[in-house]
Amino acid sequence: MVKTSIVDYIYEKIGHPRKLAAISVEEIINSIKETLANGENIQIVGFGRFNLRKKNERTGRDPATGEEITISARQVLTFKPSRQLKDAVLRRVRNKNKFRCNNNIKP
Repeated sequence: MVKTSIVDYIYEKIGHPRKLAAISVEEIINSIKETLANGENIQIVGFGRFNLRKKNERTGRDPATGEEITISARQVLTFKPSRQLKDAVLRRVRNKNKFRCNNNIKP
């Protein structure tokens, strides 16, 4: 799914003009980016949590040369889906697999 798909979904579900849906999606994304850029985590109940996590400096290996290198400390963005999101995805996957299995049964 891409941003325009989200805009189309909102347009179809809510019936707002497409331009208003596009502005809404853009503002939500900007709000998320700005919040994360300020070092804050984001929790969207029923969807998941975006966390900024600090990774310490560590020793690693250059895959091309095998030489030891120092990997600098940095922040990484992680996403942890909520239980509701996980359950919804699993239900969907199970239903698809059930359909495939039943489709292969011969009378």
